[in-house]
Amino acid sequence: MHGGGVGLGGAGPATLRGGELSGAVLGAAIQVHRALGPGLLESAYQRCMEIELRGRRIAYERQRELAIEYAGQQVAAAYRMDFLVGGRLVVEVKSVEALGDVHRAQLLTYMKLGGYPVGLVLNFNEPILKNGIMRLVL
Repeated sequence: MHGGGVGLGGAGPATLRGGELSGAVLGAAIQVHRALGPGLLESAYQRCMEIELRGRRIAYERQRELAIEYAGQQVAAAYRMDFLVGGRLVVEVKSVEALGDVHRAQLLTYMKLGGYPVGLVLNFNEPILKNGIMRLVL
């Protein structure tokens, strides 16, 4: 739960599938955004998302590490995803002026390296959260 930990609950990977998992995460994000609004640091939204996911009993890992291979050697912790939810949904939390190509590339990199089929980038710096959601499927 805290920095690389795991949060487990009843509604984990065994009970939530595909769109249901994305929908559950979006519901948590909407609640966080309603409570806090835009303008805070990413780290604040990450911690609040963790509280919300745990409260909803959604299984997740925070700060999940991804390795890469270079010159025939594994480079551990080359990347850190904000959340891996249900073992297959990558969630990146942002608080930026606008989502762009760099955020899409970051999400795609995590999805491809980890073999995860679905990813979300959530930009909490939007007045209306739905305008700050990017969802990608491999």
